[in-house]
Amino acid sequence: MTTARPSLDPELQELLADMPLMSRLSPEVLAQVRPLSSMPVEPLLEGRAVDRREVTVAGPDGTPIPLSVFSPANSDGTAAAPCVYWMHGGGMVMGDRFSQIDIPLEWLDEFGAVVVSVDYRLAPESTGTVPVHDCYQGLLWIADHAAELGIDPARIIVAGASAGGGLAAGVALLARDLGTPAIAAQVLIGPMLDHRNTTTSSLQYANEPGVWTREMNGFGWRCLLGDLSDDEVPAYVSPALADDLAGLPTAYIDTGSAEVFRDEDTEYATRIWAAGGQAELHVWAGGFHGFDALYPQAPISATARRTRTDWLARLLSTPPAV
Repeated sequence: MTTARPSLDPELQELLADMPLMSRLSPEVLAQVRPLSSMPVEPLLEGRAVDRREVTVAGPDGTPIPLSVFSPANSDGTAAAPCVYWMHGGGMVMGDRFSQIDIPLEWLDEFGAVVVSVDYRLAPESTGTVPVHDCYQGLLWIADHAAELGIDPARIIVAGASAGGGLAAGVALLARDLGTPAIAAQVLIGPMLDHRNTTTSSLQYANEPGVWTREMNGFGWRCLLGDLSDDEVPAYVSPALADDLAGLPTAYIDTGSAEVFRDEDTEYATRIWAAGGQAELHVWAGGFHGFDALYPQAPISATARRTRTDWLARLLSTPPAV
């Protein structure tokens, strides 16, 4: 196969030139970079009228799962707010509930949304369905506490970036199959959907340093899957495996043309349409993985973020179907 690949957006390429890049992850490298993937949330809250609450919910095995709840401080409580349930990125192996939290906090500012972010357990310490079930337990808690949180249970949106996008997709599948709770939409930002790692875009972004390469992706999946063989991997863990994508909440999916996940993400949107569902797909020309989170000041990033927010504005302004 040709090693040709789409070129990077020129402004992103210039910004990326100052970033140290890797081609592979290993347990030793993970131990070094994991602490760097945790960012304090306090600077993002400065200047925002936000009330913050920390809670824990019990995972399926009783392990406490931390959730952070961010609510508009100036809400008069007369109208139930939408809720954005955020699942962070980090390749399933790093990050915490504050990773990329600036993205949903923009929706708190814009729509008065309550933002809930979950600290699901990471691989390789936790494997298989543990992370997605942790996220699902958080969703159940939100639905059970909707009145207390001041949210509209008909306007709960699951959202995430990268690994978190894959987990959001898995949670949507779980909620559909288990019949609860209701999800209004899923926002999947460069989602990590397919453990097989064999698409054309996966192969294009291999053998060279990058933000997230095929080799790094393979490491993340191996950490998550542990001893599972290919035929034992559940679709809730690797959503691209789902036989049926009918009956899912409307989806917003975006990705870059210059990243590993491009083809699995576009294929997921295509399969939602084929099943009669609704999805809005954006492939940002010259975008590498996570470009809009790493460099939000770049024009292409600002456009990508604004386009997502505009889609949510349309969604939230549309009366629910009767």
